[in-house]
Amino acid sequence: MSEAVPRTRAGESGGRRRDLERPPSPEPLPVPVVDNHTHLDIADSDDETSVEDLLAAATAVGVPRAVQIGCDLPAARWTVQALDRHPHLLGGVALHPNEAPSLAAAGELDRALAEIRELARHPRVRVVGETGLDRFRTPPEGMAAQEESFRRHIALAKELGLALQIHDRDAHDDVLRVLAEEGAPERTVFHCFSGDAAMARTCGDLGYFLSFAGTVTFRNAQPLREALLAAPRERILVETDAPFLTPVPFRGRPNASYLIPFTVRSMANTLSADLAELCATLAANSEAVYGSW
Repeated sequence: MSEAVPRTRAGESGGRRRDLERPPSPEPLPVPVVDNHTHLDIADSDDETSVEDLLAAATAVGVPRAVQIGCDLPAARWTVQALDRHPHLLGGVALHPNEAPSLAAAGELDRALAEIRELARHPRVRVVGETGLDRFRTPPEGMAAQEESFRRHIALAKELGLALQIHDRDAHDDVLRVLAEEGAPERTVFHCFSGDAAMARTCGDLGYFLSFAGTVTFRNAQPLREALLAAPRERILVETDAPFLTPVPFRGRPNASYLIPFTVRSMANTLSADLAELCATLAANSEAVYGSW
């Protein structure tokens, strides 16, 4: 069965063709975990693997549930349709920070946020996100619109009683400032956490959840592993951000939920934790954020 609407395809990085062959499946995890952030609407492989097949591959290795994130209007619409077709999924909808400046410049930000608000009312949408700030791709003249959009997403999450998933790229201090000024939702998640140990401790003290992606496995990511060590165990999550950020040993190839076991085993190694116990903690933390499937 095909997807409800066509999936988009990720661009190739740096003008060079990547290896788009899907990596083999890893050894299954001893206790099932949740992929807290994936983009099934974005295809990134030479094959035509369906959403159904990707979800089946993930289930086979102990990742039977995922949170599908739609972070522009077409992706948010796709997400809501996918939730009606796939009981393994919960969803999140938002305008990505890098979408906000162009929408504001076109006079379309209010309309776009109004549609996100309506999509977020779907009973299986449990997240407003990803939203936040991005100092890497947005020039200074776009930051006011980006911050306005972030504040309005925070308000929406609180209005609807949903979790907030944050995109934070090169903007740690400003993200924390806006959250403090607006008052963070009860369940706030830093998606693909990229801060250091000091920030992890700050976020833990504030009750925020930190979601670690395949980046924690990268050779040059020792500060991120130190952040994982500093984070309260009851506040950590795991994600793919698929099809991006594929964990070692397949960095650069297409990512998908079935590859999470590589990230979880790396996290267990960093934490000197029993793998089954860590999986159980990650699963419990996910349920605390999103509720039951």
